[in-house]
Amino acid sequence: MAYTVIIHLHNEDPILAEMDDLPKPQDTNVIVTNPRRRDGKQVQYLDPQAVKVIFPWTRITFIEVFPSAEEGAELVEFFRE
Repeated sequence: MAYTVIIHLHNEDPILAEMDDLPKPQDTNVIVTNPRRRDGKQVQYLDPQAVKVIFPWTRITFIEVFPSAEEGAELVEFFRE
């Protein structure tokens, strides 16, 4: 199951990407696929043909994880009519 994440790097704009698995405590790197800016444009410091990117934890401030399609279907939302 792939997770959609926003990676916040030190002194850089956030990057939207997908992760196959969430990082484990012993990991020193984070591997993401399909990196792009939040507006969908390419990241200026990455080659346009790059499909996977490996970031070291020392460059990452924090990671936001969004629910996958399967998890989103299970969420119960309350609303008024």
